[in-house]
Amino acid sequence: MENMTSNKSVLSWINEKIDLVKPEKVVWIDGSEEQIEALRAEACSTGEMIKLNQEILPDCYLHRTAVNDVARVEGRTFICAPTKEEAGPTNNWMDPAEAYEMLYAIAKDSYKGRTMYVIPYSMGPVGSKFSKIGIELTDSIYVVLNMVIMTRVGTDVLKALGDSEDWVRGLHCKCEIDEEKRYICQIGRAHV
Repeated sequence: MENMTSNKSVLSWINEKIDLVKPEKVVWIDGSEEQIEALRAEACSTGEMIKLNQEILPDCYLHRTAVNDVARVEGRTFICAPTKEEAGPTNNWMDPAEAYEMLYAIAKDSYKGRTMYVIPYSMGPVGSKFSKIGIELTDSIYVVLNMVIMTRVGTDVLKALGDSEDWVRGLHCKCEIDEEKRYICQIGRAHV
């Protein structure tokens, strides 16, 4: 794996997750148009995405939501905080330790034979005091392409982060699991 940063907190966390999910290879997303276009082409070659008529709809693709897409399971989205009250009155709550144990059991070895994409991203303009930097790990090209649309992605983000330990950690897995084992969990920074 060729790292795009020397940030010890980032590299340590990524190595822990590599040990957990066991990917075949690791690809850092640099944000270049060449890399993004190659990922689009790969997704189209496998049928995951369909390139639409470029004369009528330039740069448009069709991606159908998978039947087991976690976004369809609203009752399985949790705010993980020390107490139920801290999660708020309208949110589902789970204890952070319980959430980690459950999620890591599901994620264990889930990237075998797959690629781990490391997505450095900024929510907001890179370098702005109002922006938040994060690292998303995923085995889904679709997630990579959506992060490129929704955030600022690439090497500039890692330069702005520098050696800081103040960044959001995200792990996404395309596990083929039943509805009762699909979750979205937000776990506060103090519980990372």
